[in-house]
Amino acid sequence: MSSPFDLTGKVALVTGGSRGLGQGIARALAQAGADIAVAGMATPTETEAMVRGLGRRFVSVAADLGSIEPVDRIVAETLAGAGRIDILVNNAGIIRRADAVDFTEKDWDDVIDVNLKSAFFLAQAVGRVLIAQGSGKIINIASMLSFQGGIRVPSYAASKSGIAGITRLLACEWAGKGVNVNAIAPGYMATDNTEQLRADPQRSRDILARIPAGRWGESADIGGAAVFLASAASDYMHGAIIPVDGGWLAR
Repeated sequence: MSSPFDLTGKVALVTGGSRGLGQGIARALAQAGADIAVAGMATPTETEAMVRGLGRRFVSVAADLGSIEPVDRIVAETLAGAGRIDILVNNAGIIRRADAVDFTEKDWDDVIDVNLKSAFFLAQAVGRVLIAQGSGKIINIASMLSFQGGIRVPSYAASKSGIAGITRLLACEWAGKGVNVNAIAPGYMATDNTEQLRADPQRSRDILARIPAGRWGESADIGGAAVFLASAASDYMHGAIIPVDGGWLAR
């Protein structure tokens, strides 16, 4: 019998997969057997080398997810290059930091457009493909701020709370159509989005003191959860949000 975690023959589309968490997820899915398509603004040279080094096919789609304009093209180019789509990982995201009393409309719109609006409409476009074929997995990247308020990141907190909401909504609508929609909620990870926090000695110490695991997460830490949610092992999971946070939420 093959492993329930085996993704051989599957194609995964990962947004923002050129670095950070997206790259870690793309690598893990490729290690499990999936071919990979990456959509985003940055050229995913390093990710492509990793994926091809594992013997998997790779498709790169240049797209600015600050608007929904490229959504249909992302799907079309993935299908043209890889032949199918079985898995979508809505990973692309940005953050803006400022006190709530000073937060600008531009910083609100920029974050909501990438983190929530584009994520929903890409899920919609890929969802049409998955529903038509009767199977597929959508994995949204949520956050601890899908559960908590946070500080100085109003639009990020709103977007990640929204991701939790649309994950549950799409799960309710699509579970009976053979499509699983779930999410991963990363904790404090060593990525571009936390660079300011890690550069602040006091803030970094405070954060580490609150994490039972005692360290910042790495992109590789997300891979196992992504493979699980992308695989047959999670076929009866719908609308779940899995924290991968070093124990932060348990504290």
